[in-house]
Amino acid sequence: MAANETLALHAAALDLFEGHVHRVRPDQWSRPTPCTDWSVRDLVNHMTVEQLWVPPILAGDTIEELGDRFDGDQLGDDPVAVWDDAAAEARAAFAEPVALARTVHLSYGDSPAEAYCLEMAVDAVVHSWDLARGIGADDVLPAELAEFALERVEPQAPMLASSGLFADPVPVPADADAQTRLLGLTGRRP
Repeated sequence: MAANETLALHAAALDLFEGHVHRVRPDQWSRPTPCTDWSVRDLVNHMTVEQLWVPPILAGDTIEELGDRFDGDQLGDDPVAVWDDAAAEARAAFAEPVALARTVHLSYGDSPAEAYCLEMAVDAVVHSWDLARGIGADDVLPAELAEFALERVEPQAPMLASSGLFADPVPVPADADAQTRLLGLTGRRP
């Protein structure tokens, strides 16, 4: 995949999630989401922390070097602003010249930075649906993002199911659309 296509997919996925973050009303931060044990605030914090990891990971830091730097609630008193800043920094780090050509050191081993960027995009797509559900917003994913995420998730489905990071896959009809199949593979009930 060309670097500009990777960056465009990543940006579109972050835009989707960000749109929902900006729709969270003050009384919705404690609402549940489809992610077991995560409130809306917990989910936004998770995604914010993922963005905070991007610049140091792309700079060559290892998980061990970063340690617990981003543990706990990072959202403070202004969750939307903290999300916006973290997402902007992640976008900028991925867009740096040759950033996608680097090798990054992740919890499961070394990986091409471009694959890391695509993984982050998939996570943003799936969690956009979770956040939309949590706040009662439109949860229909853009078709191109659902198809992209499904293409990335489908080959990894057996590994995801056994990782403990996702609920067991939910059976869906064979002729279901990309969003429904993606949600089923990631343990979500469409």
